[in-house]
Amino acid sequence: MFEKLKMLSARLDELEMRLSAPDLYDDPARAARLLRERNELEPIVEAYRAYERAQQQLADATEMLSDPDMKELAQEELQQAKSDIARLEGELKLLLLPKDPNDEKNIYVEIRGGAGGEESALFAADLYRMYTMYADRRGWQTEVMSRSETELGGYKEIVFRVAGDRVYSRLKFESGVHRVQRVPETESQGRVHTSTTTVAVLPEAEELDFYIDPKDLRIDTFRASGAGGQHINKTSSAIRVTHIPTNTVVECQDERSQHKNKEKALSVLRSRLYEAEVEKQRAAIAADRKSQVGTGDRSERIRTYNFPENRVSDHRIKLTIYKLDQFLNGDMDEILDALIAADTAEKLRQQSEA
Repeated sequence: MFEKLKMLSARLDELEMRLSAPDLYDDPARAARLLRERNELEPIVEAYRAYERAQQQLADATEMLSDPDMKELAQEELQQAKSDIARLEGELKLLLLPKDPNDEKNIYVEIRGGAGGEESALFAADLYRMYTMYADRRGWQTEVMSRSETELGGYKEIVFRVAGDRVYSRLKFESGVHRVQRVPETESQGRVHTSTTTVAVLPEAEELDFYIDPKDLRIDTFRASGAGGQHINKTSSAIRVTHIPTNTVVECQDERSQHKNKEKALSVLRSRLYEAEVEKQRAAIAADRKSQVGTGDRSERIRTYNFPENRVSDHRIKLTIYKLDQFLNGDMDEILDALIAADTAEKLRQQSEA
């Protein structure tokens, strides 16, 4: 570990020198790449240099112990150095964990009704509201890409983009089946029903991440329509894009402009295809080891929302909180933090076994 840290320290010094070159910003892309690398290395190298200082303090205090006049002070410094070394070793182990390259990315969230008919679609609308309220709390921006509404105000499907600081790192564990237990609005006998809704979280793929050959696309136009088939647009501005090799279909009709709908649809398509490639890599890794949390097989039931008991249970980490009303109003951090902590603990375990 410490040989690697020495190399990273030398690399940071090299980056600082390159970033001070007067002609660097003649190439903005290169400058951005070097700045990003420096920002990633800085916290690791700062912790390593603090660790080296603590080691030197330990050596100095040990030497001072032989002087009777300095013994008391030396013992204090010795204890402080040992405490700092233990703390910094823990920090460095965390900082050196493999980074998810998608953590900094914006995302697309796709919510679809599952088992339960209209009740499932209504819960899809509840989940959409929950995620947008959480995004508001964190200062993120949301934008609907496409939606298919039902007569009662639910969603058969809704796709929306979330943009902001490290969005994927916070919401990547939301992919999977979300189960709801409650008395539906359409239930006259007051019986509790169980329904499911699926969520997929896709990191937003840039053109550099995933190239799509235009020859592989079929693009169709149609008239946008609302719930019940009522036309909301008299021109054919809605777009349907089909990626022929994979038969992946994306529709977008939220904008009045055909060009904007096409742009949005291609962006979602790129992210779906990118996620499919990433999923292949995850599957290969999962064949060797099973992660405690994972990033969500979409067929896996990950969470239950029980309205009669005001309960939210995350099945992957066996955590239950009795704050369903607050959770659905966007107060999600208690469970999200626990998921991230469980994933970090699993990575540390794997690192120690490697």
